[in-house]
Amino acid sequence: MPGTPDTLFALAAGSTQTAAIDGISAAGADPALMAHTPSADAELLAYGHTVRSPVVPVSPSGCPTPAVVTRAVRERLGVETLVVDAGLAEPTGAPTVGVDASPGGDIRDEAPVPDAADIFAAARNLGGSLPADRLVLAETVPGGTTTAMGVLAALGERRAVSSSLPENPLSLKESVVDEGLAASGLEAGDLAGQPVEAVGQMGDPVLAAVAGLAAGALDAGTDVTLGGGTQLATAGALVRHAGAEDPLELATTSFVASDDSAAIRGLAADQSLDLTVTDPGFEAREGHPAMAAYLAGEAKEGVGMGGALALADEAGLGMDEVRAAIVDVYDRVTDAPEGPA
Repeated sequence: MPGTPDTLFALAAGSTQTAAIDGISAAGADPALMAHTPSADAELLAYGHTVRSPVVPVSPSGCPTPAVVTRAVRERLGVETLVVDAGLAEPTGAPTVGVDASPGGDIRDEAPVPDAADIFAAARNLGGSLPADRLVLAETVPGGTTTAMGVLAALGERRAVSSSLPENPLSLKESVVDEGLAASGLEAGDLAGQPVEAVGQMGDPVLAAVAGLAAGALDAGTDVTLGGGTQLATAGALVRHAGAEDPLELATTSFVASDDSAAIRGLAADQSLDLTVTDPGFEAREGHPAMAAYLAGEAKEGVGMGGALALADEAGLGMDEVRAAIVDVYDRVTDAPEGPA
C-alpha cells in the first residue's frame, strides 16, 4: 500500500470435506471442481489470473469469487500479500508458506482436523515472525461457514454464521453441526477455553491457521485485522479462548452486515472485536456480473474482501475507482465483455 509498506495481507487457503455436503456451499460452479477454489483464489490474489487451477471460481449462478475484489484493491494499493497453505486439497501455482496442514475431514466424523495443534503452533510461530506492523488476515475454504458454526458450538458461543448462498441454509448447517457434536461425544460449550481442541473436533485447518497467525502476531505486538465475516469472527473467538485480550479489528462487507442470519455485530461484540463495515456501492454498477450477484445475496464475503475494502477506504481510494478496478480484473480473468453499467 503506498506509503505504508508495513501492512501485510495474508490469505490462509485450505479445504474441508464438509464442503462436499449437498447444499452447504456455493463456492464453485461444479462440485467436482470445488476443491480447486482455494488454489485458484490464491493464484488470483498473487497474479491477477489463474495459472495452474483449471477454473476461475464462480458459483452455480456465475457469481465470481471475492478474490476478484481483493485483487482489484491490491492492484490499486500495491499492498504486500502472503498465501499460507492451510490444507489445500489441490496444488496451486501461487507461492505459499506451509503450516504443517493437511486437508480437513467432514465434521460429522470424529476429529476432522487431527493436526490442529501442529497447525496452530506453526501458524503462531509464523505470525510472530512476519515483518509487518499490521497484519490483515483472510481465508478461502469452501464449507467454512459450517465448520465455523461447529467451532462456535464447541466453544459455547452463539451459532450464527453467514453463507455464500442467497438463502442461508441454517437448518442444514445446524443439523450437520449437531451430528458433528454427537460424533465427537460433545455437548455445546464442552470445549470452552480449549480453542485447539475445538478446531480439531469441529473445525477446519484454515481456522487453526488463521487463529494461530493472529495469536502469534499479537504476541509480537503487531496490529491484527481479521478481514472477513463470520469465519473470521470465529477465528477471533478462538484467539479470545486462547487467552488473548489485545485489541482486534474485524473488517467485513456491508453484505455480511445486512445479513440478519449472520448476526455479525453480535458476534463481534461477544469477542470484543472492533467492527468495520465497508460498502463497495455495487448498486452504481448493478448490471455488471461481478456485482449483480452480490446485490442478490451471493458470496457476501471471502478472500479478505472486507479487509481489502477497508484498506481501500483508509487509503482514500474512492469506491468508484474500486469498482472500476473490479471490472478490469473480472474482464481479464473471465475474458468476458463488460455488462451494462
